Amino acid sequence: MFIDNVSPDSTKGTLSEIADITMGQSPSGSSYNEGGNGTIFFQGRAEFGFRFPSVRLYTTEPKRMACANDALMSVRAPVGDLNVAHADCCIGRGLAAIHSKSNHQSFVLYTMFSLKKQLDVFNGEGTVFGSINRDSLNDMPILIPPDDAVDEFERIVAPMDNTIRNNYHEICRLQDIRDCLLPRLMSGELDVSAIDL
Repeated sequence: MFIDNVSPDSTKGTLSEIADITMGQSPSGSSYNEGGNGTIFFQGRAEFGFRFPSVRLYTTEPKRMACANDALMSVRAPVGDLNVAHADCCIGRGLAAIHSKSNHQSFVLYTMFSLKKQLDVFNGEGTVFGSINRDSLNDMPILIPPDDAVDEFERIVAPMDNTIRNNYHEICRLQDIRDCLLPRLMSGELDVSAIDL
């Protein structure tokens, strides 16, 4: 819609015109836990999945936060990998949260996907460690379509993104049920011999 068929009404701008960017900051290591105590904490891209990061750590001393549905981007090598926050969470030094200024979060997410080549420039080669700072992200050049085009994009794509998120949550629930039932079935704690299939 905006890459192959750029609207002649699009204007040149920067990422900071459509999004608020929060750079991550790691909380104290003593606040980390895996028992669900406190706020979900993502350190960096190591937790990234296909679309949503895997919850591994929590912190009782969150510093920088991302909102549910914010785009999460790795800011250390490799720069530019993307996921979506499926819940409010704390983000560490390896991540930035990109939040739409106008409630067009799907547009912001796919804008970030379209910036992959520009972001690859920040990946170092050889012994150089690739990274990107807040100013470089804020000043990232983009084309900004007219408001009505962005509204139409959001109307079409946001429901698809909602379906992807709902499917993800359902998969997580089914995995939890499996992980709870399977050991009990294997040990014989649950007797299913009377079930007629």
